[in-house]
Amino acid sequence: MKLRKVTLASAAALALALTATACGSGDKDDAAGGGGKKITIGIKIDQPGIGLKTPDGKYTGFDVDVAKYIAKELGYDEKNIVFKETKSADRETAISRGDVKFIAASYSINDERLQKVDFAGPYLLAHQDILVRADDDSIKSPEDLNEKKLCSVVGSTSAKNVKEKLAPKAELQTYGGYSECLTGLENKAIDALTTDDSILAGFASQQQFQGKFKLAGFKMSNENYGIGLKKGDADLKKKIDAALTKMVSDGAWDAAVKANFGPANYKNEQAPKIGDVVK
Repeated sequence: MKLRKVTLASAAALALALTATACGSGDKDDAAGGGGKKITIGIKIDQPGIGLKTPDGKYTGFDVDVAKYIAKELGYDEKNIVFKETKSADRETAISRGDVKFIAASYSINDERLQKVDFAGPYLLAHQDILVRADDDSIKSPEDLNEKKLCSVVGSTSAKNVKEKLAPKAELQTYGGYSECLTGLENKAIDALTTDDSILAGFASQQQFQGKFKLAGFKMSNENYGIGLKKGDADLKKKIDAALTKMVSDGAWDAAVKANFGPANYKNEQAPKIGDVVK
């Protein structure tokens, strides 16, 4: 009789635990796909025009617009999107660990990254470029950067590429963030800022900078932005590719480009075809 009491008590405890687990799981991100209440998406939060968290807690930018569109096509309401900052060095780890469902964060597709994650898209073809003052006509080609003060952020390969391949006599200066480079450019402490043209256009489109800077249009590299996701998740990749295709066909892609980059007169490439990675 005593054994029966223990068994019933254990069964009751197990049932209670399972009930609690079931109740709690509905509040978590649907990491496996389909039917979850919330979805966690990795973005940048410090790149105006791309991915930015504003002081009032809102998220803006082209990648944010793309992420919202994809989430909608996957069946999630915008109110149930959880945006998570994913810095460049942390993107592969965030995906493999399951911290995010997917990443839309100026994430260029390359062979090294494809060893660790899969990509849907691409959804934007960007290029390495430089930003100069609107009244500066002295830099007409990358070679004109020789003897010029060239700025980029600590850890970036963009300025290194220019110095090693195009303008070896450029005076490379690295700052902690792009905003510092912009201040230096505005104050004539530096002559040019280099990174992806989409990122440059996003900064130049900010209200306080409109009309002060211009893109040179050098197209020094091809940067195919893709949506990063867990390696081997063919079903999610297929669904995101379909969402990106629809975003282009219904005009939402063009609208997002204009809204986020338009004030900088960004001459964007046409929306790339799914799977068409330009080397």
